[in-house]
Amino acid sequence: MPPSYLTKKARILRNRMTDTERFLWRKLRQQFLDCTFRRQAPIGPYIVDFVCFERKLVLEIDGGQHMDSKGDTIRDHWLEGEGFRVLRFWNHEVLKNVDGVLETIATAVRSRRGSMPSP
Repeated sequence: MPPSYLTKKARILRNRMTDTERFLWRKLRQQFLDCTFRRQAPIGPYIVDFVCFERKLVLEIDGGQHMDSKGDTIRDHWLEGEGFRVLRFWNHEVLKNVDGVLETIATAVRSRRGSMPSP
């Protein structure tokens, strides 16, 4: 897939975010002011839901169609091979326990902060 294809697809996905993704996007922008998250961003051959490139942290928000997905496992291994940490949350987790989800993300952001090279 040429990069222009992924860029166009990512743009479409940004315009068609699920309600759960929109909800988390607002929370990420409010709470993580020192960590810039991008939504529906291409990385290699994939488009991830959210990514903080500075911390190499990927967030995926999954619905039932992702249950036992071999494709997700392959994708996660590829991303981890590129140095990214992948956190996956179920839609219902985000909606019913957003504070817990945000705390998990905050912990990951803090742990990745120490691993970043100095400028």
